Amino acid sequence: MTFQKTMFGATTAAALLLSGSAFAQDQQFITIGTGGVTGVYYPTGGAICRLVNAGRDDHGLRCSVESTGGSVYNTRTIREGELDFGVVQSDVQAAALTGEGAFVDDGPYPELRALFSIHPEPLHVMARADAGIASPADFPGNRVNIANPGSGTRVLAETLLQYYDISVDDLSLAAEMASAEQSSALCDGNIDATIWAAGLPNGSSQEATSTCDVVILPLAGPEIDQLLADNTAYAAATIPGGMYSGNPDDIPSWGPRATFVTAAGTADEVVYAVVSAVFENFENFQRLHPAFANLTPEEMISSGITAELHPGAAQYYREQGWIE
Repeated sequence: MTFQKTMFGATTAAALLLSGSAFAQDQQFITIGTGGVTGVYYPTGGAICRLVNAGRDDHGLRCSVESTGGSVYNTRTIREGELDFGVVQSDVQAAALTGEGAFVDDGPYPELRALFSIHPEPLHVMARADAGIASPADFPGNRVNIANPGSGTRVLAETLLQYYDISVDDLSLAAEMASAEQSSALCDGNIDATIWAAGLPNGSSQEATSTCDVVILPLAGPEIDQLLADNTAYAAATIPGGMYSGNPDDIPSWGPRATFVTAAGTADEVVYAVVSAVFENFENFQRLHPAFANLTPEEMISSGITAELHPGAAQYYREQGWIE
């Protein structure tokens, strides 16, 4: 697959110009569901909206970002027609399609469609240095934040506990805090550890490690090996040494990728406009957050994607010669 920029054909350009004029008359608004404001999902949505809004005179779309409970919430709300787009973990995308995991009661959602994937999301398990926690195996008897219901991190936290044979009843407190609350709770001594998945770097982990003495636990060993063998939606990852204050060494971890999704019923021309806004301004997009710096179009249109590509996205990728 060769990723070279190509010019649109005259017919396609004319069609888009006409549809863009229609958009401008309608002033169509779209909303992206993200996550907590201290994570990477929120600035990811903001980066996409910034590029979409820069071209609104051409296509008529006005994009806004909503801070939400995270991946599961975004997927459900897209299904209900209350959000147009959302950032979701790759494992949550896969579970929604089949009605598994957090979506057992919802049932399968085969109408979910992917646009592209974004950054890897390694799990950050942060513990106060004085808590005596060196591994998730030390969680029993401690106060651990397992994230808010409806978030992708909650799915990962439950998976992590499962492979260490730990139930929430083994914890002295199973807190359900959103990402914006966890750092202050950790440094104020209200919890001993917190589980958090996000791109690199992220504001919540930076806040915690720069405010108090916090260690990020290495996630490696037979439990993690088995977890990765059983769950192909996840992959091993590394949190680079020195990225966070007080954590000078590389830290082994694992996690999903962030992906960008919508419903099958979203208009092709709307999805086309969103996708082209990102990839026609790709270098600008990469500069909008450190987590985007090493992304490539090749991995973004293939890695971590389980749902079908939305036809509007596939049209753009075919025009670029990226897919057949």
